[in-house]
Amino acid sequence: MIPNVNIRSAVIENVKLLASIIRASHMDVAEKFKLNIENCPKHPSNCSVDWIKKDIEKGVAYYIFEYSGLPKGCVALEQADSGTCYIERLSVLREYRHYGFGEKLMHHAIDCARDLGVKQVSIGTIAEFTLLNDWYQKLGFVPGEVKKFDHLPFDVQLMEYKL
Repeated sequence: MIPNVNIRSAVIENVKLLASIIRASHMDVAEKFKLNIENCPKHPSNCSVDWIKKDIEKGVAYYIFEYSGLPKGCVALEQADSGTCYIERLSVLREYRHYGFGEKLMHHAIDCARDLGVKQVSIGTIAEFTLLNDWYQKLGFVPGEVKKFDHLPFDVQLMEYKL
């Protein structure tokens, strides 16, 4: 058990904080896969306050992970339909990775999805990002199809977790 941790629901006043955490925690992935505002404007490393505002307005729930009272990560949960939720924007600041914080955020999001009564949660990742995809599999996600989207410069690995 890691002491001094808390996960709380975000509110609209947290949009700047959320955008900042998301941008910062995805910058290394953007660098690794050479993603930028021109070739991948919707990558989380380009997250803006407007994205978060629009998400919250359409019902996406954000959760903030705090360590010793300070925000260090977040995750979003969107109910797609009566049977499925999407987990999105899992973000842990680089210097706080490998302490189990991402796993705590994922379990929290899964528990929230379970409380909504859905049967599965889905995620999409960069298909080539095998280290991350392996991590999700260790959490119980099962790889599905790999899809190509015209607006993305990479293939997307879809994964599901049955509840």
